[in-house]
Amino acid sequence: SAASDVYKRQVGTRALAAVGSTSALLNLMNGFFIGLSTGATVLLSQFYGAKSKQGVQDTLHTGVALSLVLGAVVMTLGYSLGPKILGLMNTPESCMDDAVLYIKIYFAGAIASMLYNMGAGILRAVGDSKRPFYFLVVSAVLNIILDLVFVLSLGMGVEGVAYATIISQGVSAMLTMITLFRTDSCIKVELKYLKLDKEMLAKIVRVGIPAAIQMAITAFSNVFVQSYVNHFGADCMSGWTAYSKIDQLLFLPMQSLALASTTFVGQNLGIDQVARAKKGARTAFIMSVVATVILTIPLLIFAPQLVSFFNGKAEVVAYGSMLLRYCSPFYVFCCVNQVYSGVLRGAGNSRAPMIIMLSSFVVFRQIYLFIMANFISNTIIPIALGYPAGWLVCSTLTLLYYRHADLSKSRLVEDAEKKAEASGKSRIKAV
Repeated sequence: SAASDVYKRQVGTRALAAVGSTSALLNLMNGFFIGLSTGATVLLSQFYGAKSKQGVQDTLHTGVALSLVLGAVVMTLGYSLGPKILGLMNTPESCMDDAVLYIKIYFAGAIASMLYNMGAGILRAVGDSKRPFYFLVVSAVLNIILDLVFVLSLGMGVEGVAYATIISQGVSAMLTMITLFRTDSCIKVELKYLKLDKEMLAKIVRVGIPAAIQMAITAFSNVFVQSYVNHFGADCMSGWTAYSKIDQLLFLPMQSLALASTTFVGQNLGIDQVARAKKGARTAFIMSVVATVILTIPLLIFAPQLVSFFNGKAEVVAYGSMLLRYCSPFYVFCCVNQVYSGVLRGAGNSRAPMIIMLSSFVVFRQIYLFIMANFISNTIIPIALGYPAGWLVCSTLTLLYYRHADLSKSRLVEDAEKKAEASGKSRIKAV
């Protein structure tokens, strides 16, 4: 009986490590598209604020069409190249088979993930943040139920976890798109208008590509961080995975407020309300700091209990608790770079956040990790502290830039309005 219990725990540890080892790669995919969809969200929010119905419609249908095309591309590339990238990440042999299985199934659901992110961004751009939240809650609850059925009842292991994930993502995408197809507002999607409008696509790319590159390369740099962690074995990998899952929950409030600030700033700059946009930015920042501090305190107290929820093995709990307690006090720094980067993107300036974040999260962090691993201390805590160090550098640079930034209506929107007026067909209509 004791031997059986140890065996079950070890299988669980390997499974958690396998799923965790894919996180950096999957975040790369998701990060790129979320960044690219930012271009559509910013333009749509500014057109909406300026009451340009035609601008909203052109952005909307081009964004959805782009989601379908890129979803198919990502699905194909992820399925074929994912296993090779896992090998380059020094994924242990004991975890490789499960990791490859998980990533192949996950990439099969890429189109659904893309559609949800774009659809949710469209809804938020016009001030509707409730329904994307409700759909996400439905998806999360369904994911948990399917995990219990596939893993505990049917014994499908990592395969069951992967299927539960893509099915729940498919449901959230379906709910989002049904909302857009059935609405009577200016964001109604109609199949006959779905196309990649060249002019609007160029505008979306101009704003979205810097954000996409920043998020993708930052995620890609985390692939190298994961390779450092993989050197410490399955127990450390599982502890790191548990820490990362909890870490993602702590980031949600500040990321949500960053998204809200992007939309708020975009809509207000669409009608040249610069002072109101800046006031909203300050409010979002204060709210994010308060929420982060409130959530961090119980995390520090109950770190072992939270980690054991994912895996009860003593070594895993020790690693995960240690990581949480060393890194979580620095989360407050992220409020600066998350919120004010969102504000800058709302103003149509996604290039500056891209440069700042790449300099901090990629260049600085990789130099830090190389020096730590090779010359100072090749242990897990100094490696993990590369994250807080990068947050501090990024927040400092972001705040310095924001204080001297020019917040005004995006030139892309102004150009579209002037072009419409010159052609005698004003795009400014009541939304």
